[in-house]
Amino acid sequence: MGLLDRLSRLIRANLNAFVSDAEDPIKILDQSVADMQEDLVKLRQAVAMAIASQKRLENQANQAKDQIKNWFTRAELALKKGEDDLAREALSRKKTFQETYESLSTQFQSQNGQVEKLKKSLLLLERKIAEARTKKDMLKARAQAAKAQQQIQSAVGDLGSKSAMAAFERMEDKVEALEASGQAALELAGEDLESKFAALEGGNDIEKELEILRTQLKSGVEAIALPPSGLDVSEVKTVEIQEVEVELEEMKKSMDNS
Repeated sequence: MGLLDRLSRLIRANLNAFVSDAEDPIKILDQSVADMQEDLVKLRQAVAMAIASQKRLENQANQAKDQIKNWFTRAELALKKGEDDLAREALSRKKTFQETYESLSTQFQSQNGQVEKLKKSLLLLERKIAEARTKKDMLKARAQAAKAQQQIQSAVGDLGSKSAMAAFERMEDKVEALEASGQAALELAGEDLESKFAALEGGNDIEKELEILRTQLKSGVEAIALPPSGLDVSEVKTVEIQEVEVELEEMKKSMDNS
């Protein structure tokens, strides 16, 4: 029995949670006002029926009252005419209508009280419905504002690793990385190109100098460098062929080592 109670409580709790989550305040407000309007229509119908019943009782009581007067008049007439038995019969009818009138009067008074209560209830319900309609518009506006605020907060909260904003930022970082990589490759390519041209230019200088040395060797003895302007040529030292060969060998070794 304890297990059944727990299971029943669990089912009811889940159902209540489901219903609570599924409730839309705006729709519920509209439906509540619509339900109250239906209740108002039913109450008006009930009031109308009660008033009609009251009128019917009033008419019947008035008819019974008229009959009381009528049979009393007839009893007097019969008694004046010496018709005692007929007068007794008339009084007997008068008594019957008297009892009917009293019963109808009691019912009329009771019905009148019910009608007054129903009328007050009707007025109260109409006032509540008018207030509910006014509050409904205000509550709907507040509910819509709260819902919009929740959507904004949800959108802001979703700006995480899985959001479109995060993806956009990752792509921005990736583009910047690609640009930096391309710039670095371009700079490296430029430096490599400069070094190649520098090597070519340097090689040409060496080849020119080597050619000059070869020419000097063929001519026998030559000056290592041209004398500065204003100097006497006789001051320039001459170089023996053997010294040139030694210097050439040293230059070759230096170039091989580099």
